[in-house]
Amino acid sequence: MSPALLVRLRPAGPWRAGPDSGDRSRVDAVYHSDSLYSAVTSAMLRLGHLEDWLAATARNPEAPAVRFSSCFPFLDELDFIVPPRTLWPPAASPKVRWKRARFVPVSVISALLAGQQPGEDFWVDGLSECLMPADRPGPFRFSLRSNAAVDRLSGSVEWHATACMEFREDAGLWALAWFADEEQRARWSDPVKAAFRLLADSGFGGERSRGWGRALEPAFTEGMFPDLLIPGHDLGSDQQDRGYWLISLFSPAGSDAIDWQRGDYEITTRGGRIESAAGHGQVKKLVRMITEGSVLFARDTIRGAAPDVAPENFPHPVFRAGFAVSIPLPAAQP
Repeated sequence: MSPALLVRLRPAGPWRAGPDSGDRSRVDAVYHSDSLYSAVTSAMLRLGHLEDWLAATARNPEAPAVRFSSCFPFLDELDFIVPPRTLWPPAASPKVRWKRARFVPVSVISALLAGQQPGEDFWVDGLSECLMPADRPGPFRFSLRSNAAVDRLSGSVEWHATACMEFREDAGLWALAWFADEEQRARWSDPVKAAFRLLADSGFGGERSRGWGRALEPAFTEGMFPDLLIPGHDLGSDQQDRGYWLISLFSPAGSDAIDWQRGDYEITTRGGRIESAAGHGQVKKLVRMITEGSVLFARDTIRGAAPDVAPENFPHPVFRAGFAVSIPLPAAQP
């Protein structure tokens, strides 16, 4: 196990994570790990830690000192996650359409890992795609917020709408910061906490100039991963040929010995625009990445990489963090 930090963010207003299509009328319910790393890196610049941070993470030739999971929803004590594709959906039920759920309570996954089938006292909230206990509402919904662009010379007005997520008062997003070892936890725990506090005030994601993406004071819980997320999860004694359930986006490193003929995984293409004083708004190079919930088989723990996605002749590198935050699964998984 490795030291980790669980971060809970309670939004103070709408949030927007743009979909891969870039469509303003749609929003992604996951704030992905590469976007989270980018946001924390921006905060490290403002906190005066940028060069040390990049040296310890994206430029580290061995392994990153800190890795981030993607951000997933929570409601009160219920933490939701994208389930492992090799375990989900469970056996068909006449009452619950399991496959409609994009987010599943971590407690349900714990039961599946222990060989137990979930009960039928659940329903799938169509607005959030969360698997909910029968008496609970979903943690968020999607909404369209209208805005107007006004030409100050002619007075003409052009209306447009942007999609966002609206959270219940007792709901929000959680993420994990995974430290390479105790030495790196001691070095980076406080700067990472400071970065999250700064981002909670300034905002995550899109439409920050409108006040979107802000959060209340982040809550931090320290522990060991994966026990911090799935208490009592048995890592097993066999370090060879096991499945790794991704809870982050993943870009394979050259040293990752993955058996691509096995497992169950999905690929997405990530792009976007650069936020930098050296060239704000320029288009990043596209990168294909493995999505959250994928299960990969490898001979050893998978690491991942942070490729440079800056356009040609850009003044500095722009890293797309594809470091793996993964949970080992029993080798018997298909």
